[in-house]
Amino acid sequence: MGRQGNRPDRRIARHGTYTEETLKKLAARIRYVGSGVHKLSPGDYDFTPPCDPRPSKDVCDDVRKVPKAEAARLFRRGIELGMVSFFTMDGVPKYVWSVDEDDNVYEAKTKKEREVEYHGYRISDEVDMCREVLKEWGRRCPKHSR
Repeated sequence: MGRQGNRPDRRIARHGTYTEETLKKLAARIRYVGSGVHKLSPGDYDFTPPCDPRPSKDVCDDVRKVPKAEAARLFRRGIELGMVSFFTMDGVPKYVWSVDEDDNVYEAKTKKEREVEYHGYRISDEVDMCREVLKEWGRRCPKHSR
C-alpha cells in the first residue's frame, strides 16, 4: 500500500510564492546528500554502511541507477523552478520535487534535525501526487511538457 498523499505540509507552493532571489539563496543553503534506505545500489554515494534499503521506503534507483551528481542536479532544478513546499519556520521547505527526462517523479525531503540536508526517492505509488508534480513541472518548465 502506498503512503498517504493527504498531508497539508506536502503541497507544492504556488508558482511565484518565492522570488528568484529567495530560491537562489535557498539553493546555496540546502544540499542533497541521499540516504541508503532509499537505494538498492550504493553507486557513488559513499554511504556508511553502504546501503540498507527498507521495504517500507520508496527507492530512487528501482528503475535505473541515479548517480549522485544527477540527483543533485534534479534537486537544484526543482528549487530553481520553485517546486518546493512552503518554507518552515526555519526558512527551508520540507519537500523539493523534480522530474527527470523520462518523466519519473522524485521527491526530496529533510528532517528537522538535518534541516539543510535532503534525501530523495522516486515516487510512483502515489498516482495523484505524481500527476500533480508532472502537471506543475510542465507549467514551470514548458520545454519539458509533452
